[in-house]
Amino acid sequence: MPPDLLPQKSFFDLVRGAAAAASQTDLTALLRQVIETGIQISGARYGALGVIGEDGSLIEFLHVGMDPDVAELIRKPPTGKGLLGTITQTIGAVRVDDIETHPDSTGWPEHHPPMRAFLGVPIHADGQIFGNLYLTEKEGGFTEEDQALVEGLAVIAGSAVNNSRMQRRIRKLAVVEDRERIARDIHDSVIQNIFGVGLMIQAQSQRVKDPEVRESMEDAVERLDATINELRRMIFDLNPPTWANRDFRTEVNRLVEEVTTTSNVTTSVTMGPSIAEVPSGLVDDALHLIRESVTNAVRHANADRIDVSADLTEDGLSLTIVDTGKGFDIDAPTSGNGLANLKTRCERAGGETFVMSQPGIGTTVRLRLPI
Repeated sequence: MPPDLLPQKSFFDLVRGAAAAASQTDLTALLRQVIETGIQISGARYGALGVIGEDGSLIEFLHVGMDPDVAELIRKPPTGKGLLGTITQTIGAVRVDDIETHPDSTGWPEHHPPMRAFLGVPIHADGQIFGNLYLTEKEGGFTEEDQALVEGLAVIAGSAVNNSRMQRRIRKLAVVEDRERIARDIHDSVIQNIFGVGLMIQAQSQRVKDPEVRESMEDAVERLDATINELRRMIFDLNPPTWANRDFRTEVNRLVEEVTTTSNVTTSVTMGPSIAEVPSGLVDDALHLIRESVTNAVRHANADRIDVSADLTEDGLSLTIVDTGKGFDIDAPTSGNGLANLKTRCERAGGETFVMSQPGIGTTVRLRLPI
């Protein structure tokens, strides 16, 4: 029936109810508003809405008008059989003056109040049946005008459900974007700041003569390294996008530049053709080893040039750090050259360390990490 032939008050009630339903952001509140509007525009005493599952049964059932104590006595909600299931099967409205006279009626559970007049209308969302709106107990029965109004309400309800689902998806996307922003902030700001503090402590430790103080400073750097590793794990727990994938070439260049920034040493960084394929799990270990090696060269070798090269082969990641410094006797290394820390760190990562050095010529450190 066209809107202009519907009772004016009921039509305005429909419009107001539709606006109230559309304003709801919570799906349950939206569905309850639909039930209340259906009762208001049709004159029904009871109203309910059942959400349909994939198998055609009711997976959620909301009701309005029934005494809470009575509903508690009934306990089990309907499952969508009998007359309620007929609406889902026919995908159309069902209107009867007496429920018990309908061939699909299966009777009432214990403690259920008597109901005679019935009007049921399906609700569609996203091109599929979402649920059914049930209205019962109107004095004199439901009319054709009631059915037209409630069918119009069902169309509006379907649109409101679509809108609610869209808002929920948007909120989920917002959460994902927020997680990505947090991950980006940790990656680009916090980690770099901590890394810079570690470098500063390392640089200052070169000027400290007290061995206990120097050891404490080196321990602080170790703790900062552990913090960086933990933050990186947090980043990947946040599931960031591809921007958080490690760019080994860039990170090595940045590291070498930062470690040598306070010295006059000349540096070069050379990468093999497959270096972009370095697994993310190797990057942190490799960076730690390169930093330790370059720091040793700056701190102890008095080198005027440091060359860093890396290559990825079937045998693993190979790192070579060569300096033109004063060198040392490989058979009698001094306690301050940091080789022990370097070897320990490499072994902890499952790798191998090879060191060649001659006094007055320089030092070459070769490191190999398995994939």
